[in-house]
Amino acid sequence: MHKPIRVAIVGSGPSGMYAADALISQTAIPVSVDVIDKLPVPFGLVRYGVAPDHLSIRSVRDTLDKVFDKPGVRFVGNVEVGTDISVANLRDFFDAIVFTYGASRDRRLGIPGEDLDGSVAATDLVAWYCGHPEADRATFERLIPSATSAVVVGVGNVAVDVTRVLAKTVGELTHTDMPEYVFDTLRRSPITDIHVLGRRGPAQATYTTKELRELGELLDSDIVVDPADLVFDEASDQLIATDKAIARNVDVVKEWATRSKSGKSRRIHLHFMARPVELLGDERVHEVVVERTELDGTGAARGTGATFVIPADFVVRSVGYRGQPLAGVPFDETRSVIPNLDGRVQDGTQVVAGQYVAGWIKRGPTGIIGTNKKDATASVASLLADVDKLPTAPFATTADFDKWLAAAGVRAVGNEGWRAIDAAERALGATNGRDRTTIATNQDLLRAANLVSE
Repeated sequence: MHKPIRVAIVGSGPSGMYAADALISQTAIPVSVDVIDKLPVPFGLVRYGVAPDHLSIRSVRDTLDKVFDKPGVRFVGNVEVGTDISVANLRDFFDAIVFTYGASRDRRLGIPGEDLDGSVAATDLVAWYCGHPEADRATFERLIPSATSAVVVGVGNVAVDVTRVLAKTVGELTHTDMPEYVFDTLRRSPITDIHVLGRRGPAQATYTTKELRELGELLDSDIVVDPADLVFDEASDQLIATDKAIARNVDVVKEWATRSKSGKSRRIHLHFMARPVELLGDERVHEVVVERTELDGTGAARGTGATFVIPADFVVRSVGYRGQPLAGVPFDETRSVIPNLDGRVQDGTQVVAGQYVAGWIKRGPTGIIGTNKKDATASVASLLADVDKLPTAPFATTADFDKWLAAAGVRAVGNEGWRAIDAAERALGATNGRDRTTIATNQDLLRAANLVSE
């Protein structure tokens, strides 16, 4: 019979929750799990990254939430590892730590003018309209009502989500759990044109067909595609012939290229073979200089030197996520991940005993939500295989950990606090005829969790 172990999971997104479920569902080794998150609420990008109007995808958090109903699993929210408690201190209370805190920052374009006012990251815009408590409300509530033309750089699902939210009428969004301040801002949006830039052709775009089709189904937005942008090389033809999803995407875009404008008040322009090379403006961006590209026969793109200019006072870069280092944990700056072998954290060629990693901070920002289940399960398998070699925590009880947090002045949100927040959001939504309305400030979340007074 193995001795009981305590495991801390740092990050409560899908990877963290799947790791917790894998640990608690096996019966060979007694395990108790604390899922720690810097926010007062769990579920990471399922709550703050998935588009609010994609209700079926966001509903996965109901499945993840059931993990907290299982004996031996606790949510420990409003605790930031690296700030409220160091990784070294965490080792005093847990026999193993699994880092699953994801890749929350954006990748940069690396072009002149990128830091002009009006140039923003998709990660920040998504956080704003999803009600993230750390979102920069002031910036977006100033920029969106004063913008008339937007450029979205990227042709992945996040770029499509951002485009769709900016192009939809508020009436098409009011069934969602977006905070009221988002609706108020979008009602005042004068944006008429949204230009989406993809540096390669339609066969190389990474959005999924379902998300793509939605752009052509909006109530008050026309879709505009120049047939001249539909460029295919030998590698593209091969992709279309062998990948049904890519073939469907190409068919959708080809059909859009045959459409005429119907006079709707907004237009979504899809530009392929186009990459931004400079943002122009005084203090605020006013124009985007775009270089025409060409495919090189392998599916890659290269610049042609030919440019054109798109007037734009709001630019959203959506070219990927990147992970961030955590003090006391090895980090690969080149790949923006925690180096590991089969989920075991590595420092150079040495395995760090008792430390594991799963999800985007393990492998980079690839895959869909379900991809994280297999990934987390594999990392947990490594942890369980190492159980006899794990360093024993000197204070491995729940009471010890809770006492330390209280002495440090940390107001942790537990399972009951999270349930109270969940109930408060559902009640707030009901007042507006919705299933839920997101509570969007830390203070209000802690108040709902009964951790601060009125």
